[in-house]
Amino acid sequence: MTIASSTPAILLFGYGNPGRGDDAVGPALIEAMQTYLADSGRAADIECLTDMQLQIEHVTDLVDRDRILFIDADMSCEEECALRLLPSEKDDSYTTHAMNPGALIYTYQQVYGRPAPTAYVLSIRTYAFELGDDICEQARQHLSLAIEMAKAFCDVNFDATKI
Repeated sequence: MTIASSTPAILLFGYGNPGRGDDAVGPALIEAMQTYLADSGRAADIECLTDMQLQIEHVTDLVDRDRILFIDADMSCEEECALRLLPSEKDDSYTTHAMNPGALIYTYQQVYGRPAPTAYVLSIRTYAFELGDDICEQARQHLSLAIEMAKAFCDVNFDATKI
């Protein structure tokens, strides 16, 4: 007998420190998406998670997903926001205290011995990470565009080439 998974097929995972200025864009996007999904009746279909940083324990959050979107602040992003397919990449650092999304995908493959779900990263251009600051106006504008991209990602007919 096979038991159907109750895990939503799509995971949105925004990470960053809400107390450090623009670093809060990942969690802020998740907050906006939770409202959008609840209002559109899709909250049960898509799981939204936030944390200050990705850690090895988050590998369990990837199980039984069809696709995953990681959302993060990025001072080096050349566009307002950018969506890219996420490759698996081994992390050779000495700590697993904080991981990048590619390393989390790699860890999933090592732990579970199977390909990871299709994953993307949505980078939002940011400017300032001062302790206690709010998200700056420019980053808020980029966040608005990123929210629209996240909504498109949640669409049943999602096609990354059309974003």
